[in-house]
Amino acid sequence: MWIRSTLAYRTSFVLMALGNFAASALDFVAIVLMFSQIDALGGFTLPEVAFLYGTATLSLGLADLLLGSMDRLGARVRDGTLDTLLLRPVPVLAQVAADRFALRRLGRIGQALLVLGWSVTRVEVDWTVGRVLLAVVTVLSGAAIFAAVFTAGAAFQFWAQDAAEVQNSVTYGGTTMLQYPPTVFARDLVRGVTFLVPLAFVNWLPALRLMGRPDPLGLPGWADFLGPAVAALMCAGAGLAWRHGLRAYRSTGS
Repeated sequence: MWIRSTLAYRTSFVLMALGNFAASALDFVAIVLMFSQIDALGGFTLPEVAFLYGTATLSLGLADLLLGSMDRLGARVRDGTLDTLLLRPVPVLAQVAADRFALRRLGRIGQALLVLGWSVTRVEVDWTVGRVLLAVVTVLSGAAIFAAVFTAGAAFQFWAQDAAEVQNSVTYGGTTMLQYPPTVFARDLVRGVTFLVPLAFVNWLPALRLMGRPDPLGLPGWADFLGPAVAALMCAGAGLAWRHGLRAYRSTGS
């Protein structure tokens, strides 16, 4: 329904998608401007940073397209309109995800694909079938990890009711961090996003493997391939949190 509504005004849709594209591109423009003054950032060249940028932004873009509306749940909990969704013979998670589905978010995905495609042709990697497969799995696993964070953040809103910005600090804020090399951040921060909120598995660890870079934490080599397992565990945990939050929902009482 929301897709048909969006496409009913195609000029408006194109302009909004282009605006989304441009807003996302500004982050990469800042990186390019930075490299106009330096040759390397934390030991990484522009194509290598572009690869980090492309994988992180594409993973977020895919998750944001499917579950970006989850931050609206807090408002529905506050005003009691979530009750309407409970009456329909469709999973509540699917309804919340589809609420005001924004097709314009394809702009972010398109921009990330362009940067990623450019970086793949410039970065010094011998692209074998195995490395290409690892890159694809990295993006998909990263999208699943961000999807789990979106879902867990929405589940938290059953109690907090207005915690969308906490969720955004992990998703959008985490993506901004992952667009840069781990070598520019403090070691304790890198440990935090590896063991506490495992965003490092979105792209840092597999990207370091692809580019032949050492892991700043000195983890064993097999840890670079744990992205799918981490994504599965996080999705399972987010699913449990969602079910628990939904069962705890008590409406507004009016």
